[in-house]
Amino acid sequence: MPTPKLAWATLLLGPLFMAGCCLPASAASPTAGSPAAAHDGTHDFDFELGYWHIHLKKLLHPLSGAHDWVEYDGTTRTRSLWGGGAEIEEFNVKGSNGAIHGLTLRLYNPQSGQWSLYWSTPAIGTIGGPPNIGEFKNGVGYFYCWDTYNGRYILERFEWSRTNTKTPHFEQSFSEDGGKTWEVNWITDQTRIAEVPTGMQ
Repeated sequence: MPTPKLAWATLLLGPLFMAGCCLPASAASPTAGSPAAAHDGTHDFDFELGYWHIHLKKLLHPLSGAHDWVEYDGTTRTRSLWGGGAEIEEFNVKGSNGAIHGLTLRLYNPQSGQWSLYWSTPAIGTIGGPPNIGEFKNGVGYFYCWDTYNGRYILERFEWSRTNTKTPHFEQSFSEDGGKTWEVNWITDQTRIAEVPTGMQ
């Protein structure tokens, strides 16, 4: 869900999508010419379709040793395109630290069997750089990206869980040591408001 370029990181410290993003060696994409994944993941994000209440907890100063969190509440709306091969999510929350408005674009690659997740906000007005890339296994999704935060090269991870329930859970984490240790800095929990309206499929 929601992942920024440097300007977005400076403004909101939300999820990141910056130049140089790629998968870590432990989750590398298939090489050119390799067979497509056996699992058809076209509908792996269908659990997100519809309207949701969303509660966000965001760490104010990631990778600083500080533990000050702020909380937000709002809504998301997700609709499907291309028969499930793409999704658009509108993200709007408010809290004591202001408001966050964003848009997530999810694209499925049938050759690799993986999803690419892009993030944008009104503040940047463009789709972010190379996406967080990954896939779901046993209902849990991991998506990775190499990034720069406060001038330091980091690895970023998105984790989706509880995808088979009515309360999906999302976490964004940063690692300064190539994935040996992680610090969570963005947590969302959702509660369904309405099922998928007619025409959103």
